[in-house]
Amino acid sequence: MQYKVAINAPVEKVFQTMLGRDSYRQWTAEFNPTSDFEGGWNKGDKIRFIGINKEGKKEGMVAEIADHIPNRFISIRHYGMLDGDQEITEGPAVASWAGALENYAFEEKEGVTTVTVEVDTNQEYLDYFNDTWPKALNKLKEISED
Repeated sequence: MQYKVAINAPVEKVFQTMLGRDSYRQWTAEFNPTSDFEGGWNKGDKIRFIGINKEGKKEGMVAEIADHIPNRFISIRHYGMLDGDQEITEGPAVASWAGALENYAFEEKEGVTTVTVEVDTNQEYLDYFNDTWPKALNKLKEISED
């Protein structure tokens, strides 16, 4: 799936807003109000995308930064799930989407930065992503243009 947003801000500001810890929490709150990450954004870094579920338990995705070109491109390769503090990296729960990519591309023209997000997804998440990604990108736009 592909989602795009045009943001009236320089690419450096949009890139930093998308990845900076405090601003990341703001735009990803559209997915989960407790969204956060643990780890780094450099190529080869392990990163865990986390949130707290309704029972108060930490859960999320375990991934690796497959590529990072500052102010141009980030590629995230998902390979596991987080259940509390336990990482699950094999078995039926992850088999259908392990290796899925989430790519962010950034392009600036005349002071407007276009962010393109491409996400590999299962059919079961299609409606959720089609509803939530545009909201999250609009929030990114809002906080980047402040």
